[in-house]
Amino acid sequence: MKTMRVARLHGVGDMRVRDELIPTPCADEALIRVTAVGICGSDLHWFAQGGIGDAQLAQPLILGHEFSGVVEIGELRGRRVAVDPQINCGKCEPCREGNPNLCLAHRFAGHGSDDGALREFIAWQPDCLFPLPDALSDEDGVMLEPLGIALHAVDLAHLRPGMTVGVYGCGPIGLLMIQVARISGAARVFATDKLAHRLDAARAFGAEVFAADGDEARAILAASQQRGVDVAFEIAGQNAALETALTTAKAGGCVMWAGIPEDDRATITASSARRKGLTIKVVRRMKHTYPRAIDLVACGRVDVRSLVTHRFPLEKTSEAFAVAARREGIKVIVNGGQ
Repeated sequence: MKTMRVARLHGVGDMRVRDELIPTPCADEALIRVTAVGICGSDLHWFAQGGIGDAQLAQPLILGHEFSGVVEIGELRGRRVAVDPQINCGKCEPCREGNPNLCLAHRFAGHGSDDGALREFIAWQPDCLFPLPDALSDEDGVMLEPLGIALHAVDLAHLRPGMTVGVYGCGPIGLLMIQVARISGAARVFATDKLAHRLDAARAFGAEVFAADGDEARAILAASQQRGVDVAFEIAGQNAALETALTTAKAGGCVMWAGIPEDDRATITASSARRKGLTIKVVRRMKHTYPRAIDLVACGRVDVRSLVTHRFPLEKTSEAFAVAARREGIKVIVNGGQ
C-alpha cells in the first residue's frame, strides 16, 4: 500500500507529521494531490485552543481547508484546481433555499471529524473542484477561499457605490475585504489593526488606516465628520473590534460580523446598537463565489499574491503554525508533497 506524509493535530499545539495510507477515492470522489494549503485563523483556533466553539478536538485531526492541487483520479485528471472545502447535502432546508453555506448536514475539510488538506493527497467531491487558469498559481488558488468569504460578506451587506466602509481587522480576509469594497464602489474605506505591517498593507490597498489602540472609534468618527460608516465589517474576532464596528456604524447602518472570538463569546453595548437601529449580520463562510473569485484574480482586479508572506514545506507544519500564531506576516502557506 502506498503512503503519504500527513500533518495531524493530536492536541493543543501538538502537530505531528507522519506516514499514513493514501486515501482510496469512492466512486463519487476525485483524488487530489495537494500542492498548497493556507493557514486560516480558524485553523489557529484548533491549534491553540483545541477547537472552535462547541466543535472540539475529539480525535487527531488533519487541518487545512484553504487548498489547491492537481487531480490524480477523476474527470479533471491532470488539471490544477482550487477546492471548495465544504460538501453540502443538497437536501436540507437551507440547501433547498439556496443557502448551502448554512447546510445542516455538511462536511468541511479540517473540521470536526473531517480531515483536511495538510497532507499529500485528499479525496474530495468533484463538484467542489474549480479548474485554475494558467494565470493563477497554486498559491493564488489557495487564496480563493478567503476571497470568497470577503465576496460573500460584501454580498450580504448590499454594498453600493459611494458608501463609506469600515474594515476592522486587517488579516488576509480583512485585506481582501478592503479590495472587494473598493472595486464595489466604496468611496472611503477605514481600516484598523494592532499590527503596523498589516496597516501598511491596508494603506497600500487604498484604506485610511488607524491603529487599534482604544481610540480608533473616536478617530474614525472624526474622520467621517461624525457621520460614521454605512457598513462596518468586523474581521478581527475580538470584542474590541466588534465594539468599534457598533460605535462607528451610522444610524440605520449595517454591521457585518465575520470574526471568530477565541472564547466563543462576545458582548455589545446594546443601547448604541438599539438607538441607531443597526442591522447586524453574521457571515457564515461563503456561497457560489469561486467563479467570481477566479475571474477577479485572473483579470487583476484583486491582488492575492502579495498577501502570501511565508511558505513552509509539509514537514515544517508546526513551524508554519507558530509563525501564523505570532501574526508575523499575513498569509502563511504550507506547500504540499511532490
